[in-house]
Amino acid sequence: MKRLHSGMDAWRYIVRSKQNNRSVETFLPLILSAAGALGVLPFAIQRFMQQEWTAAVIDTIIVTGFIALGTYVYRTRRVRAASFAIAFLCMSGVISTVYVNGPVQIYWIFPALMAVFYLIQPREAALGALITVAALLPAMLPANDAHATGTIFIPILVTSAFAFAFSLITSRQREQLLVLATKDPLTGAGNRRALDAKLSDVVNAHRRSGTAASLVLIDLDHFKKVNDVHGHAVGDQILTRVTEIIDLRIRVTDSLYRIGGEEFVVVLEGADLSRAAHLAEQLRTLVYANELVPDHAVTISLGVAELRKGENGNDWLHRADEALYRAKDAGRNSTSISD
Repeated sequence: MKRLHSGMDAWRYIVRSKQNNRSVETFLPLILSAAGALGVLPFAIQRFMQQEWTAAVIDTIIVTGFIALGTYVYRTRRVRAASFAIAFLCMSGVISTVYVNGPVQIYWIFPALMAVFYLIQPREAALGALITVAALLPAMLPANDAHATGTIFIPILVTSAFAFAFSLITSRQREQLLVLATKDPLTGAGNRRALDAKLSDVVNAHRRSGTAASLVLIDLDHFKKVNDVHGHAVGDQILTRVTEIIDLRIRVTDSLYRIGGEEFVVVLEGADLSRAAHLAEQLRTLVYANELVPDHAVTISLGVAELRKGENGNDWLHRADEALYRAKDAGRNSTSISD
């Protein structure tokens, strides 16, 4: 078994992967905020020069909103709330612009629709598009006959329909990719990338509110020998079965991850050291009691560590790893508690 703290390069790769993933997630709101601000700014300047004060103020508010939201995303990486705010700013900006500057401004709705369907979930975007179209109807009807109004709104509805279909497909593909990126394909447990994200969330929650949290690091004893004697197919069955045993015992608020060939981690939120140690002993007993391989007792060794004040995820996992190795040194099929 490879020790976690001897594989710091792998851990740094995981951290970099998470940072890169965050960069991708924040890129779209940032670029749309920048595009919105730069796109509306010339009109704001022009209207100030022409002393069209109401329109100039509205354009200035829109530009300021885009800049503020882009800055918020850049500094906090809180993408979801900002995406809703940017989508609302796009739609409300179109509505206010049409009512103040006249129906000719209706064509702003097309880039706004694209932005909204990119930023938020398809059904939420579709609802926003319908509300926007309904809000624009009173402004459009007095200035155009029914034919002209239909000529404007039918392309808007068709564009919304295509954008909805495209957004729905890409949303489902994104969900599938997320599963592939965060789940172990053999056992269905979370993978190292998912563990890294979870540890970050738990550590941040602990820093904010002091919520207790513990780790149980698990390693199957002599697993290489099992593979050598019984074959990798049997080894895969054992890993799957051990995952099922752990899943059935842990709470719904706990999380299970496979981080190596025969290594697992359970993250227990709201659990102190004694509760985590009790769970570890239960898991050890359950695995030993199940005859996973005929004429061969499958056992596990476990290391338990509670999150300390000021500790980061890497150090926390390192202490659990140290405890696991003490369990190995003690003869395996045992649990060791971190100091």
